[in-house]
Formats: sequence, structure tokens, C-alpha cells
Amino acid sequence: MKYSWLLALASSQIAACGTVLWDGRFNDMSSSTDLNKWSWANQVGPYQYYIHGSGEVTEYVNLSSDYKNPADTGSKQGVKITLDSTAYWNGQTMRRTELIPQTTAAINSGKVWYHFSMKRSDTNAPATTREHQVNFFESHFTEMKIGWLSGASGTSDPNLRWMANSQTQWQTEFTAGVWHNVAYEIDFSANTVAFWHSTGSDDLKLTVSAVSVSASSNGADWHLGVLELPRDGYPDSNEDLYFSGVYIESGSLTTSVAGPGQYEYDSVNVYYESIFDNHDIGTGHNDHVKLHVSKICSWIGNVEVLTGQGARLALLEAPAAL
Repeated sequence: MKYSWLLALASSQIAACGTVLWDGRFNDMSSSTDLNKWSWANQVGPYQYYIHGSGEVTEYVNLSSDYKNPADTGSKQGVKITLDSTAYWNGQTMRRTELIPQTTAAINSGKVWYHFSMKRSDTNAPATTREHQVNFFESHFTEMKIGWLSGASGTSDPNLRWMANSQTQWQTEFTAGVWHNVAYEIDFSANTVAFWHSTGSDDLKLTVSAVSVSASSNGADWHLGVLELPRDGYPDSNEDLYFSGVYIESGSLTTSVAGPGQYEYDSVNVYYESIFDNHDIGTGHNDHVKLHVSKICSWIGNVEVLTGQGARLALLEAPAAL
């Protein structure tokens, strides 16, 4: 086959790709006001939006390219989640701003990876004197926590923690401006969860091996955002957390912070034959086709391998950027 080397390379990259079950990277949203399109009667968009205060959506959720990890090239923007003096939901005493995946995909079955990056700023930093439950399931079998843990000794805690079974499995100081990249590796069949982590642009590394948990979810109870527990003697202040690179995948883990379809592999420069007639497209070195095989992950449904008069890789409705 004329292009057997290319097909083998493309196939190896495809095999290494995870399958994105749900994409919460905000790429299809023009602003946070798009969240208002969702309701129980009109379940559209990537997120359910109902756990928030009584104010306008822009008081609690805002989108901007400034709010994402710069290394997250798979996202055009990130999200700022805010707690203010009105961020009380449904008469509760806890401040809450949370988004929940809107999907029928099997995000609660088998082995899956829940991805996100998070950081804080010096401006409106979450209080170190209160417990913040972050990116948690309703049963709290795994979650992140920030600040003083309810019932702990002392008065404050500067750490970011990964929790499983309500026990700290990992912690580090939650320093302003540092992006923490996380993947929960959840095996709903084996009832385990492992913790992958990195900072900045570094690839995810397995940081805590699988821990036994009672992994349970109805597929609509993972909360992206923050719940802050009240504490007597410590008044409310405005607080912001930033998230990007939010998605859930199965099959295999994407360790690059760039995310699916946006890896920084070397480009493969190829000539390929037209699927309409059997002559090379373009002539000369400057007319070659640059095919980023890693991007196949994001549009694998539009790639077809042909055989016959010289095997060809037909790009059917490929993204214009290629």
C-alpha cells in the first residue's frame, strides 16, 4: 500500500485516543447567559443550571479566555465560578454555585475519567477558614476540598485536597495563580477511584493509585463548582474559583492538558490522492497537506480509510483548520 506507513501511524494514534463521553469545555457557549436556555422542560446545552443564588447568571458564572489554563488549547475559554452574598440556593445556609452535566451518555458506568483544571487568584480568594467542597458527587465518594475542614483543629487551612471516602488522600498548598490539572479515574464496576494530577502545562501523572470507594452516580449528580459550608464567626466575602478543560472520557486517559484533539504532536506532512480522481493534490513541497494525526480524536467519525489504487486517507468534512 502506497501510504501504509501513514495509515499505521494514524491507526496507532486513533487507538490511543479516549472517547469523549461528555464535553463541558464551554466551546459552544457565547456567554454564561446561554445557561439560561436550560430548564427542566427544555434540557439543552452541556449543563444543567439550577444550583445558584437569586441573582442573574452573570453574578455567579462568567466565561472568558482569561479564565482558562493557557496550556488547555482544547478550550477557547474557561469559567469563573463566584460565591457572593446572594449565593444561597433553595433556602439553604450553604453558599453554592454549581453546574451539572446535561447528558444521557454513560458517564456513570465502567471506567471513566472526569477531567478539569482549577485555580484561584489573590483577588476574591476562597476563605481558608471555611470548608469548600469542589467538583463533587452527591454521595461525596470523591471530591476536592479547599480550606479548613469542618470539625478540624485550628482556624484555617491553606491546602487543596483530594478526598475519597471523606478522607484526605492528597494535599498541597493552594497557591494563587497555579493551575491544578486533575482527572478522577473512576471505575464504577470495581468501585475504585484513582487521582491523576499535574500543574501548569505538565502532563497528568498518576498521583494516588486506586482507592476502594462506593462509587455511585445517576449520571446527573456530579457538581462542577463549589459548595461552601457556613461557620459561625466568619462572615461571607466574595470568592472566585476558575475552571477549564472540563470533560469526561472513557477508553483511555488523555494525559495532555491540551485535551482531546489538540495534542502537540509533530505534524505529519503527506501527499494524498484525491478521492475524486487519482492524481496528487497540489504540486511541489509547498502544496503538501499537513495532517495532525492527533486531531483525529476530535473528528474520528469523519475519517475513512480507503484501499484500492494506493491506500488513501480520505478526509470527509475535516475541520477547516487542517
